[in-house]
Order: sequence, then C-alpha cells, then structure tokens
Amino acid sequence: MSLYEFMVQDMHGSDVLLEKYRGKVLLIVNTATECGFTPHYADLERLHRLYAEQGLAILDFPSNQFNQAPGTIEEIHAFCTGRFGVTFLPFAKVEVAGPHAHPLFKYLTAHTSFAGFDMSHPIGPRLDAKLSKADPYYHTTPDVKWNFTKFLIDRHGQIVGRYEPTFDMSALEAIIGDTL
Repeated sequence: MSLYEFMVQDMHGSDVLLEKYRGKVLLIVNTATECGFTPHYADLERLHRLYAEQGLAILDFPSNQFNQAPGTIEEIHAFCTGRFGVTFLPFAKVEVAGPHAHPLFKYLTAHTSFAGFDMSHPIGPRLDAKLSKADPYYHTTPDVKWNFTKFLIDRHGQIVGRYEPTFDMSALEAIIGDTL
C-alpha cells in the first residue's frame, strides 16, 4: 500500500485522501497540547513558514494516546493558534500506537524502527525511565512511544526517516532542507 492511499479526517471530520499531498515533502507528527514537547509547535510553525512555498506540508495529528491532549479538536486548534501562532491545520485526533492506532501510523511504524531517545536531551532519560518501568522491552517495538514523534516523507511518498521527540529540531530542519 502506498502512503497516498490512506484516508484521514480533517479537523471538521471530512475525509482527506493523502493523494492530495503527492509531490510534497511531508512532516507527519503526532502532537499534544499538555506535553513537555508542546513548544515543538513553534518549531513546526517556523518550518511551515520557511518551507511551505518549497513544498513542505506539516500534517499534524493530535493524539491523547499519552493522556496529554485533552479537549476537542477545536480547543486544541485554538490553543495552538493562540499560544504558538500555528497556521497549519490539524487533522482529527487519532490513536498512534497499539491495536487501535490509525492505519496511517500503523503503516509508518511498520516501515520504521524506534530510534531511541536522545539521552543528552533533558527529557530523554525521564521518558526512558517512565517507559522502561511500564515495559522493560519498550524499545524493541516500532510503536510510537511519545508525543511529537515525526516522520519525514519525500516527494515520492517514501519515508526518509523517523525522528523521536528528543531529536534535535535544527538537525531535522537541515534534513528537511536536503529533502526539499
């Protein structure tokens, strides 16, 4: 199955076939409004403003999978626009891991591996400890582990890489620039 065959819902509940994004570079990210990584919204907006005209599309999928994105999609959108000036629109809330994960995220994780958290990032060791306590083998499965996991897709629908939330955003920006 091609990435472009997946159907998602926009924030208003309308179906959107990802075919709409063929020829664009995509950054697909699961987001949350009450997470230690929530400031990534500002980085995502900066990337959007910098590269949208060159063909980058940010595909924002809010998820309450880790209990950090409460509220309706309208409340989440209002928070993101008000606090971070976000101009790209979110899609409907989805699950990103486990048996009820949206098929798009099942596809993305089936074709990538968990890269591990950057332990030099202030949140990296805390995430590792939290997840290890719940499952000492958490790192062996490809499921999305936390909010703000990012998947970069090239203009041909191929996965360039998976970037965990502790991955350096300036390094990701350079990768995006090379992909464009």
